[in-house]
Amino acid sequence: MKRILRIALRAIGILAAILLIAGAAAYLRFADVPAIPATADANPALPGQEVLGVRLHVQSFGAPDAPVIIVLHGGPGGDHRSLLPLRALSDRYRVVFYDQRGAGLSERVADAALTLDDHVAELDALAKAHSPDRPVALVGHSWGAILAAAHLGLHPDRVSAAVLIEPGFLDGAGWRAFDARARPLVADQWQTLRGLGALLATGFRALHVTGPDGDARGDYFMGRMVAGFANHPANPYHCPGEAFDSPGWRIGARAMQAVPRQSGPADMDALAARLVAFPGPVLLMAGACNDWIGAPLQKRHLDLFTKARLVEIPKAGHDVVDDRPVAAIAAIRAFLDPG
Repeated sequence: MKRILRIALRAIGILAAILLIAGAAAYLRFADVPAIPATADANPALPGQEVLGVRLHVQSFGAPDAPVIIVLHGGPGGDHRSLLPLRALSDRYRVVFYDQRGAGLSERVADAALTLDDHVAELDALAKAHSPDRPVALVGHSWGAILAAAHLGLHPDRVSAAVLIEPGFLDGAGWRAFDARARPLVADQWQTLRGLGALLATGFRALHVTGPDGDARGDYFMGRMVAGFANHPANPYHCPGEAFDSPGWRIGARAMQAVPRQSGPADMDALAARLVAFPGPVLLMAGACNDWIGAPLQKRHLDLFTKARLVEIPKAGHDVVDDRPVAAIAAIRAFLDPG
């Protein structure tokens, strides 16, 4: 019995040593982590603006007295880097890009300050700061389109027009349908051996993230998970044969988790009920490759607005502006200035 116990303990020791060596090797193997950029509150070189006590990463282009367009990125938790082609509109408009609170390169905030209401209040304050005397136009992508819709439903007199690029849902039924389709893609991403290997590699790489702040490691990890979700073979966010590779600076992991956790289908139903109060024009935009939240869904969203139409951009996936900037910008121009 003692001999068997000694053999078992020796085997356990050998196994532990192998696992330790393998773990150390994996840690060293996956040290190729890109630098995580600092947020605007820590980096004074970043263009920024304080809004409701939060330092936001904000960039503005165009004449200061021109009509204002505010651009809203997706996520929640993304940033506006992939939407920067819309800077071309600054020849006739003042185009304001910003990373929302807790997202991109904007200051991180507590989860309790990451509700839909907080985001709408932030957008309203930003709009008043950049266009105090006249309404603004909104261009929102994905989650940013949901946020834009929430704002124009609550403050219809402060918005002249809205471009909503593939909002994933605008009512409670849409929320539930989106969640039902997204969950299997997220689960399948990590249930295969290949997916587990990618998860472990991402985890080891995240261990090498040491700054510039306490959220950096989680942001890096979430960014890799989002990329995996968007590029899942069953996800039509990208056209066949292409990758979903739109650029970004930094994901806000806590914003991505906190916003949907603190909102739900009931909030979306309340949002939908308010949309009919907006009297201005709305352009719904979809990528032709996306049969999930592309044209089929956006056609149903038309009924939520008093004055809306749909344009479909050929050869574009979910990230319409980055995929086909020339066509997307032309459609936005024709909508905002039909004359």
